[in-house]
Amino acid sequence: QVQLVESGGGLVQPGGSLRLSCAASGFTLDYYAIGWYRQAPGKQREFVARISHSDTTDYADSLKGRFTISRDNAWKTVFLQMNSLKPEDTAVYYCNIGKYWGQGTQVTVSS
Repeated sequence: QVQLVESGGGLVQPGGSLRLSCAASGFTLDYYAIGWYRQAPGKQREFVARISHSDTTDYADSLKGRFTISRDNAWKTVFLQMNSLKPEDTAVYYCNIGKYWGQGTQVTVSS
């Protein structure tokens, strides 16, 4: 019943920026947090960032200062602002809440 739909991915040059969106529906606010994860080809899925319903945020240490997670007031959309992108940021980015996952959106950082 919970649905998560990611969008905003694409091709960007190194040093560029993207803003990803996660359209969320069908959940209640007793869920603790919505998070972003990413998975590069041949790699394990890794944590990127999360935001709780109390608006506390958490980031992977290596991404602090470049990525910012935020949400709209009604929790209909969660965003991931990605700045100063590097080739190693290339991955499929997934939105997550509890046991639910979106289908992912591809981010490719290349010149």
